[in-house]
Amino acid sequence: MANFTIPKFQTAAVVDHSGADIRIDHQVPVKSQEELLPGECLVKLDCSGACHTDLHAALGDWPLPAKTPLIGGHEGVGIIVAIGNNTSNSPVKLGDRVGIKWLADSCLNCEDCRKGREQNCSKAKLSGFTVDGTFQEYVVSFVNHVTPIPEAIPSDEAASILCAGVTVYRAIKYSQTSPGDWIVLPGAGGGLGHLAVQYARVRGLRVIAVDTGEAKKELCLKLGAEKWIDFMECKDIVSEIVATTSGGAHSAVVTSASGAGYKQAVDYLRPGGTLMAVGLPGKATLEASIWFTVFKSISILGSYVGNRQDAVEAINIAARGQVKVHFVTRPLKDLEDVYEGMKAGKIAGRIILDMSQK
Repeated sequence: MANFTIPKFQTAAVVDHSGADIRIDHQVPVKSQEELLPGECLVKLDCSGACHTDLHAALGDWPLPAKTPLIGGHEGVGIIVAIGNNTSNSPVKLGDRVGIKWLADSCLNCEDCRKGREQNCSKAKLSGFTVDGTFQEYVVSFVNHVTPIPEAIPSDEAASILCAGVTVYRAIKYSQTSPGDWIVLPGAGGGLGHLAVQYARVRGLRVIAVDTGEAKKELCLKLGAEKWIDFMECKDIVSEIVATTSGGAHSAVVTSASGAGYKQAVDYLRPGGTLMAVGLPGKATLEASIWFTVFKSISILGSYVGNRQDAVEAINIAARGQVKVHFVTRPLKDLEDVYEGMKAGKIAGRIILDMSQK
């Protein structure tokens, strides 16, 4: 059995209160093996993705407030270096490479958990929101919820699949589409969107990518989008989509964090179409014509991250090389700058924070 040396202190990115700047703290305590509770594990992180959700948690602009002080992050990959005493039937062991997701833990026994909606469990613990997350060198997680990472995929590629990948994969999985159907992806060039393009292609769907900017256009078309629409240049997005699809798209997966992306979807979906609501704008409301929603038999479904099985499926597709994360690697100390880029909407793909770069 592997033995690991666990330090007493580590480096972490801390938000002291909602809206505060990131503070890099080199003296954050690390839980020892003896301090871990049954079912808990300590993971030494190789890297962590940075997600729009982390920005919302830091700003405190969601209806549900995050804990403070907060160590954000929920897309971590690393090695299990300790497991709590009296942990029984652990599906993972010391030395395993695992991923930490937004859903850190759930009870596994309530109706939601039993029905595969673990993310809706009333006792759910959320990484980087209700419990400290992956913007640190060592993170406490839970043996029943960490995701085993296949050997075929590097840690930095796997990180973003754990949130962005799982989220769009599940939304597309439940989008009530069949191979050959048209799917519209507002925000297609962003962190979630560029993965949605690829998962949609894996499922045989025809993709209309909606976003703005040359870098995002180039990325989306390279990843297999059949049609690109720049929302800053196109005068009538609805008419363009209806014309391209000969009557309207079969589904839309809205990953953009603004209300506008939702408002148009009911208009450009064909009868029987499905709107998958994924992006989480903090205060925007979902406005749609009730008359046309009923008349066109439109389904509007909320899709919130994914369960443990969704995560395994999404990571295995990526490990087979069918989905590639486009990312830039930065050190943890650059997190504040990363957030500024997110606020300005200037980040194409994903940002991965390398924990070996102090």
